Amino acid sequence: MRLHELRPPEGARKAAKRKGRGMASGLGKTSGRGQKGQGSRSGSGIRRGFEGGQMPYFQRLPKRGFTNIFKQKWNIVNLSDLSNFNEGTVVTPALLLEAGLLKSLRDPLKVLGNGELEYKLEIHAHRFSKQAQAKIEAAGGKAEVI
Repeated sequence: MRLHELRPPEGARKAAKRKGRGMASGLGKTSGRGQKGQGSRSGSGIRRGFEGGQMPYFQRLPKRGFTNIFKQKWNIVNLSDLSNFNEGTVVTPALLLEAGLLKSLRDPLKVLGNGELEYKLEIHAHRFSKQAQAKIEAAGGKAEVI
């Protein structure tokens, strides 16, 4: 079987209702919209959450807290993730992105001390936790802030 030979199972695809094609079709004249009112007009529709004029649920609930739009997001990497690199490697955010440990370079990188480091690495990051810095230096490596 090839990709171009794939077909949906029988009855899985249903033809769309053809509206406004004469009275005999069952959906002629008003095309299933009824006679009058908001739903019959072109461009009609009510917004999401509309409750017929009653105060909508989302407006009835009390509002609490706020979202800080200036919050700093961080790329987090643990020492256990860095144990895959060879001894003496200079670990940079670009190298981590290439290795698939980071999704993007937009956010700054912070190294956390979860895990162990058996050999020395030179790690360049925007921030290190105290525990991570201590473990890197104990292994003979270097933690450099960029």
